[in-house]
Amino acid sequence: MKPKALFNWSSGKDSALALYKILQEDQYEIATLLTSINKEFQRISMHGVHVNLLEQQTSLLGIPLIKMELPKEPSMEEYQKIMNKTMAEIQAQGITHSIFGDIFLEDLRQYREKQLNTIGMQAVFPLWKQNTSDLIQEFLKSGFKTIVTCVNGTYLDKSFAGRIIDQQFLDDLPENVDPCGENGEFHTFTFDGPVFKSPVQFETGETVKKTYPKPKSNPEDEDEEYIFWFCDLIAK
Repeated sequence: MKPKALFNWSSGKDSALALYKILQEDQYEIATLLTSINKEFQRISMHGVHVNLLEQQTSLLGIPLIKMELPKEPSMEEYQKIMNKTMAEIQAQGITHSIFGDIFLEDLRQYREKQLNTIGMQAVFPLWKQNTSDLIQEFLKSGFKTIVTCVNGTYLDKSFAGRIIDQQFLDDLPENVDPCGENGEFHTFTFDGPVFKSPVQFETGETVKKTYPKPKSNPEDEDEEYIFWFCDLIAK
């Protein structure tokens, strides 16, 4: 009998490719998906995708979805409390493994492994340390289609939000931007590919600017902000 696994689903390209590889290898039974949701806005954290599109997307995957709702700006204590409750419910289903689409963020992997070890679960990273240029080409050649929903203004301008990732998009990326956006340069919503029963139906809305204060290392520092551009996607 295959071990039962939770898949941490962001709705984006890395999740889609990681799930595709896991399903091909057929070593785990994917019992459920888990996605973190901003409770106030009912959108996927960082990706900015509305819950109704997430639900349409995961229904086309044919895998049950657990939505972990978080407050707008949770403290670490609040986050941990909600996560502990969610993971207890997940473990009650006999799930022993947790799968992630992370590629090379070492600190994040160590954090995930430490948290899972405390409750006796194992972390799985099917894309770990693979070349991101190779991964994005594999993603495209496998027939996946994904749209950029959020860009970090530190790395990319507004024009990249709302673009479909194709070879032209990759050619247009500045040299300091990872082709998979693994350093948080951009986030995506995957709407078609070999893991879906049919394409997700949506249209693009407006692109909006959002700012977030940068943490101050010195109280005398001038106020600075992170700028992000979000392209809204509207379910049909």
